[in-house]
Amino acid sequence: MHRRAIVPARVNIIGEHVDNHGGISLPFATGESLVMDAIQRNEGYSGDEQVIRLWKEAGGWPADLAVNSRIPIGKGMSSSAALCVAIVLCARGVNEGIETCREARRIERVVLENDCGLLDQIAMIFSTKGHAVLVDFSDLSMEQIPLPASWIFKLVDSGISRTLSSTDYGKSGSYSKEHVTNEVRRVLESKGASAEDLGQLLNESHSSLISLGVSLTEIDCMVDDLQRMDGVLGARMMGGGFGGMILVLVKNEDVLPSIPVVVSSDSARLEEVL
Repeated sequence: MHRRAIVPARVNIIGEHVDNHGGISLPFATGESLVMDAIQRNEGYSGDEQVIRLWKEAGGWPADLAVNSRIPIGKGMSSSAALCVAIVLCARGVNEGIETCREARRIERVVLENDCGLLDQIAMIFSTKGHAVLVDFSDLSMEQIPLPASWIFKLVDSGISRTLSSTDYGKSGSYSKEHVTNEVRRVLESKGASAEDLGQLLNESHSSLISLGVSLTEIDCMVDDLQRMDGVLGARMMGGGFGGMILVLVKNEDVLPSIPVVVSSDSARLEEVL
């Protein structure tokens, strides 16, 4: 038996640090992906030690495990969540939707000690091309939201990498009722918003993340410079914080010409390889 899982990275437009607190987010899957191959063997395991630990935690069978990822590590694009989703898909041999998301979160928490929510996994499992997924974490209801052509996103690498387990992500210091309330409002206001209005919401979101204590001075300076740039409508830190990518909303593709536009993709898929 040979199974292969292809899992996309995710971009979160708005709704950061709310998934563990019953909030609302608007992520989508994007083209960068992680590919995992699991080839059954009679006994034992081969592969990266951490991958084997995750595989065993998911109840995986004896296998040769290989991972090839184009998702940047420590950049706020959820490389660890993609790995855990791929492991669960290969181990179970079926996409069980929200149960796949929950199991991927469980093994990430147990083995990698990331106190993550379900945003990343849901974006990877439920995304459709050309759409973002509006996720209400109070009841896990979802709505597919078409991405307007005027919403043109680029990702600027801050050059600062981090792992969530080494930060305050998910801990009490990273929670503020005021942030969650206002971030949920911003997500709701983003539905049907013009690109200009969405840009303002992104700027407000970053200011709120600063108050939450999950940003860094270096990141804030870069975001501020981007927000002041001609053709940039808005910018904010993306992901758990303390480094990673900066999401930038631009007027057209010619702004930040050396950086490609972020394109939405379909969800993760599982293949049986003959």
